[in-house]
Order: sequence, then C-alpha cells, then structure tokens
Amino acid sequence: MDSFLQQLRFLSPGWSDAIEIAIVFLLFYRILLLIRETRAMQMLLGVLLLAGCYLLAIVMELSLIRRLLDALFQYGAIAALVVFQPEMRAALARLGRGVLSPAREEQIVDRLVQGASLLARSGIGAIIAVQRETGLREYALTGRRIQGVLSPELLGTIFMPRSPLHDGSVIVVGDTIAAAGAILPITQSPLRDRSLGMRHRAALGLSEETDAFVIVVSEETSRISVAFGGRIEVGVSPARLREMLEASIPRVVPTATGSSALEPA
Repeated sequence: MDSFLQQLRFLSPGWSDAIEIAIVFLLFYRILLLIRETRAMQMLLGVLLLAGCYLLAIVMELSLIRRLLDALFQYGAIAALVVFQPEMRAALARLGRGVLSPAREEQIVDRLVQGASLLARSGIGAIIAVQRETGLREYALTGRRIQGVLSPELLGTIFMPRSPLHDGSVIVVGDTIAAAGAILPITQSPLRDRSLGMRHRAALGLSEETDAFVIVVSEETSRISVAFGGRIEVGVSPARLREMLEASIPRVVPTATGSSALEPA
C-alpha cells in the first residue's frame, strides 16, 4: 500500500512539471503551424503511419517487418534533414520577423490589386512574388536589382511586351520592388489544368519552397491566379485577390522603401 501511494506521489505533477508540459505543448504547436499545408506535413503523416506499423509488428511479433523498419528508422534522421531542408530553412528564417503597420499593409494590398488588375485588363503576362516571412534574396539575385517603389505603373512598365524583364518575375519586399527578371524554381508536381503555362509552374514551385504569395497574370487568358502554400487558385477576381492578400500581407517582412533586399544577410 505504501509503495502504491509513493507511485501516486511520483505521478502527481508539480509547478515545474506543468511549466515543462506547457513549453513542450507550445513547441509542438508552433512546429505544426510551420509545417501545415506543406510537404513536411505529408511526410509527418507518413512517418506516423510507419511508426504505427512498427508498433503493430512488435505486438504481433512480425520479425521481418520489424527488422526492415529498424533499418529504415536508422537512416531516417539523415533522410529527414535532406527532405525537410526547405521547410527547416523557412522555419529558421521566420525567427524574429516583424509585421507591417496597418496603413502600409492596406497601401501594399491596394497597389498589388491595382497592378494585377491593370495587367489583366491589358492582356500582359506577369508573375509577382510577394515576400512574407521567408526571405527571397536567393531568387532576387537571379534577376536585376530594381529597388523601386511598388506601384501599378511600375509593374506595367516592367512586364510590358518586348521589355528585357518581361519574361522573368518581380520580387516584392514590403512596399518595394526589389528585383525584376528573377528566375523561380519550376514545380515538379503535375498540373490538372493543362492551360496553365510556365509562369504558373514557376509560381507554384516558389510557393512549395517558400511561404511567398505569388500572383500570376496569364498572357493568353488574362486570368489572375494565386499560388500559395503549394497550391494554386486560378481565375481569381480582384475582390478575391484583395481578400487573400489581406489575410497574408500582415506576415510580410517589413522593409523600408529604398533599403536593399539584396544585401548580404
């Protein structure tokens, strides 16, 4: 009886235990927020499925399956570092990031919506990558440095047909067009809509590797599309675009107009 009571005392949590539980809970909650709707979440579900199979193999004494899973888990940590490299880099880049003021946020949203609408009405193809928490410096360096104030007119000038920067993408940091003519990664995922071209594939590719908000204007159909979180929405109206931007722009990294987004970190 005394030993049983001692075990109960051991299991009764104290203040330090409660603090540790709260810290671990917040840590796991933050990790889930970082990887939700990404490839990392899909991989995590796969790992949990394998762990369930491993437990089942132990209970049912399936020695062959257990040995195979033992070998798989032995090298799993190294494989995870390779597979999750983009997500890990994005998560580390988010530490210490700030947010925009409401006035600047509204101004940026207005200029992006007006710029996309102007391009769509003119039938001018474009791809605009809006930086959020993950820096886009490595992609901006593939283009030409602009450091111009974000405006519909400047966007129209950059993407004007026969312009030397027409075929590349624009990188927007805060209220600044940091670079134009930038090269973005092409997604390897199949697209169901065969009318989507290379701009859409590039936008989706960037959204898979970063948390950027990417706006695409089709030169053939004049439709506005948005790629975000590894997904693409086609045929977005200006009102819908504004709604999506207002939900995403508060996470844009604040950069004062005129400051360099391309300088070494």
